[in-house]
Order: sequence, then C-alpha cells, then structure tokens
Amino acid sequence: MPVITDISQLDLTKTYTYADYLTWRLDEFVELIRGKVRRMSPTPRVRHQSISFNLGGAIRTALRSKTCRGFAAPFDVRLLKTSANGDAQTTTVVQPDLCVVCDLAKLDEYGCVGAPDWIIEILSPGNTAHDSKTKFDLYEENGVQEYWMVDPGQKNVIVYTLQNDRYELQGEFYQPGLIPVATLPGVEMEWAEVFEGI
Repeated sequence: MPVITDISQLDLTKTYTYADYLTWRLDEFVELIRGKVRRMSPTPRVRHQSISFNLGGAIRTALRSKTCRGFAAPFDVRLLKTSANGDAQTTTVVQPDLCVVCDLAKLDEYGCVGAPDWIIEILSPGNTAHDSKTKFDLYEENGVQEYWMVDPGQKNVIVYTLQNDRYELQGEFYQPGLIPVATLPGVEMEWAEVFEGI
C-alpha cells in the first residue's frame, strides 16, 4: 500500500479510522469527523494567533497549582465511538485550538484519548459553522464539560457547559470583566487579556 503524502490520494467519500490517520504523511493538518476527512482552515490569521497566545499564557498560569494540563493545536484529540459489539473505534480526531485535560490517564504520546475537560475554539473565516455546529455537537455528545467559542471579529467569548448531557449557555462575554472557568473552580480569564492587541 503506498504511503499517503497528499490529500488527493485519499478517497474523501470513504470513512477512515484513527489507525488510517496515523499512517498518513500529509503536509497539511486534517481532522477526521465521524470518519470523514476534513481539511483544516488555512494558516490562522494574526488575530487568531494573538488570542491563542493570550489565552494559552493565561491558562498556563492558572494551571500551575493544578494537576490539569493545557495543550494548543496541533494536538490530536481522539473522540471514541463504541460500535454495536462494544468495541471502541476512533473515527473522530479533532485539533482544537486549545484544550485542558484534567484526567491525565487520557494522555498518551499522540495526544488525548477521549474528551478533554475544556475546549476553546477560536473562530476563523470559513470555520464558524464547523465550530458552532459540527464541533459543538461532537463535543456535547462526547462529554466535553466546557466549550468556549471565541470570535476575534466580534471580540466575544461564548461559554457553554455540559448539564445533563446537553450544553447550556453560561454566558456571552463582550466587554472587559472576568470570565469564570466552570471546569476549574476559582479560575477566571480577563476579557481584556483575551483580546489584548486585537
């Protein structure tokens, strides 16, 4: 079997697993969404990267006294699906912009197996529907406890937390003030720091 080095070698109508994904040697990052290959957005813009850097620094500081660990893309998060016979298959591999994992047993040398506790996606032109619908649904059904969507254009942060297996809106933050992190009690992000330089 030839080594896959270009996305054009893949049959985009086919369903793939994480085992397939591991054999690919692509120059671009892709995600597997329920077995279907999805190209990632082009290189993020300056605003996107600035917000990621700002949040990453704040999260790193917040985690210093905790056992949780934070990660930034590219970082494979494998969401598990159980088949009819009870076998776990990985047909979804996402690359969240930022995530925090508190159950360190979920980490291996390739990334995270199962749902991180907190995921942050920074919206970019062309991926808004993917992050606000496709990933929203995936994260909800796989038990991601807290999901933030950050919009650089609107300068807002939309926060959802899992309540009885469904996401509930906890708030939309669009002006200076503290944004509480539900999965890390006592931790808050300052809106002005998130959007500093934007």
